Amino acid sequence: MSLRESFRLDEALRSLDTVQLAKVSGRLVRVSGMLLESLGCQRMTGQRCFVEQGDGSMLEAQVVGFNRDITYLMPFKKPVGLTSGSRVFPAPDDAKLHIDESWLGRVVNGLGEPLDEMGKLSGRDPLPTELPSVNPLKRKPVSEPLDVGVRAINAMLTLGKGQRVGLFAGSGVGKSVLLGMITRQTKADVVVVGLIGERGREVQEFLLHSLGEEGLKKAVVVVAPANESPLMRLKATELCHSIAAYFRDQGNDVLLLVDSLTRYAMAQREIALALGEPPATKGYPPSVFGMLPELVESAGNGANDNGSLSALYTVLAEGDDQQDPIVDCARAILDGHIVLSRRLADAGHYPAIDVCASVSRCMSQVGQPPHLGAARQLKEFYSTYEKIKELIPLGGYSPGADLKTDRAVKLAPTIERFLRQEVGEAAELETSLAILQSIIKQP
Repeated sequence: MSLRESFRLDEALRSLDTVQLAKVSGRLVRVSGMLLESLGCQRMTGQRCFVEQGDGSMLEAQVVGFNRDITYLMPFKKPVGLTSGSRVFPAPDDAKLHIDESWLGRVVNGLGEPLDEMGKLSGRDPLPTELPSVNPLKRKPVSEPLDVGVRAINAMLTLGKGQRVGLFAGSGVGKSVLLGMITRQTKADVVVVGLIGERGREVQEFLLHSLGEEGLKKAVVVVAPANESPLMRLKATELCHSIAAYFRDQGNDVLLLVDSLTRYAMAQREIALALGEPPATKGYPPSVFGMLPELVESAGNGANDNGSLSALYTVLAEGDDQQDPIVDCARAILDGHIVLSRRLADAGHYPAIDVCASVSRCMSQVGQPPHLGAARQLKEFYSTYEKIKELIPLGGYSPGADLKTDRAVKLAPTIERFLRQEVGEAAELETSLAILQSIIKQP
């Protein structure tokens, strides 16, 4: 045997050590709702597995907990034909998503699988499975205004690039319509949209009417409707943030829209309760209030000076309760809240933004002193008018008794017209500020 042949034989013998002689698998021992229990497939929490279904297909699931030898799994999709003893295989660790500019214009689910029948997605850069995080000392500050094309927000609640804001309202008050207006009119390089836990019919409507053909070209849409599993809704929300952070770090101005943050909290509540976590506030377990700040903090500006990530979340106030635990938690961790009023919506005032109950915590950083002063005066006039509005028809208001009240009543019709806006109407930031100044200068 020659020296070369001997070397090749040694290499072949060494390679046998890496050959997997048996395929490790566990077995399914219990199914309770969407929670699966298995034995023999030991994986770390957060890792994925494949469960063999009755028709021979594989159901992808994720480890969400364990109890001694029992591993708890949560499937991403509805299980079909599971039986006692079904085999559970560990998923390969190299099954990671890769992303680049080819993702723009695509619609995907929470696993990054395409829903638009335009072929498989690929990319040059690996997409992290964990939520992105930025050192708070290196995060780029919010210093530039963000033009969202809505007059009431631009003038009275000016937002900044990198700000995270919530749209707070009950059901049927116009959150999704306002979100569509902002989507069409905001100047951004990339738009990432997460439609989480909402009605399935709204997906196509959002693509056609809110984004449009041109808007979709610079957008990535992640969809997990209400009929998806809670884990899929959770993963879809987190995938939105990972995608938005990737394009932000590439130097783009990114707008992230999530509809809605409440459905994300509800998905985590379903998983936590299934695992036996005790409910704390109105049925929400403590883990929900720990995950919300972690999610929100993954948005915002990064350490790169040439990119920004502005985030807009809709938050459902159940029963119009502004003290709902999720509403209260979101209000504390976000950089501002825009409250939509059912009273204004019932009066035909759209968008139904209650400027007196709303606030932008970054407005003082991106607005000039004349603008800030004018916004404060207009809010003061509007608030004064709202207090006496119901007394006017009853004769409870006497002109001349108070000059400030007289001016508020006189400016009220102009202010209301200023705060209203048609769905297809665009209102640029500079134009909105000019109109605001002209209203305040009226005698």
